[in-house]
Amino acid sequence: QISPQRLLTAYTRRPSTMLSRISRKVVSRTSVRAMSTHSLPELSYDYTALEPTISGKIMELHHSKHHATYVNNLNAALETYAAAEAKGDTAKMIALQGAIKFNGGGHVNHSIFWQNLAPTSAGGGDGPSGDLLSAIEAKWGSVENFVKTFNAKTAAIQGSGWGWLGYDVESGDLGIATMANQDPLTAMTPLLGIDVWEHAYYLDYLNARPKYLESIWKVVNWSDVAARFEAAKA
Repeated sequence: QISPQRLLTAYTRRPSTMLSRISRKVVSRTSVRAMSTHSLPELSYDYTALEPTISGKIMELHHSKHHATYVNNLNAALETYAAAEAKGDTAKMIALQGAIKFNGGGHVNHSIFWQNLAPTSAGGGDGPSGDLLSAIEAKWGSVENFVKTFNAKTAAIQGSGWGWLGYDVESGDLGIATMANQDPLTAMTPLLGIDVWEHAYYLDYLNARPKYLESIWKVVNWSDVAARFEAAKA
């Protein structure tokens, strides 16, 4: 039996283990309880390390409050799910799917997001290289054109959501996708995700989402994106 914890960990690297699949796999009481142990991941850099692109205040609130809330609510939903399953309360189990998807997606998405960023002192903003650079240039002509296309599609998200660079395992092609709310990317392997919920940028950029999108590339950790790209192709 596949461990639900392994499924969620794997999803941060491959969309084939998407959250909906986790829900389908978790069919035993023991399995559901095993999922109820998710924790807030530690960052590899200080909250102030991404300044001035992202302020320390936003990073602290985003990580320690918003992401933590997704983790706590996911664990609570899974515990309630386990109790409902033990009672054979199918209606309750179905009713909990929305909370599991939303909070589980929030946890998965943010776990990728933190690793997709890095201080400039640690290579943030250095730009892609190697096979990833070649793939981007083959698809969009240049990194600059990729960023322009990505930003335009992501800025156009109505309400809250995420912009993603993903890898289609079947076609072997890169693609840009947008997802509403905290829905995880499922059609492709997620390589790079940019959060455009207002809590990710409002204190610094107010309602200027395009300005935030223009600036965040200064701290994108292309080494992490490249590692995900290589793992997806393997």
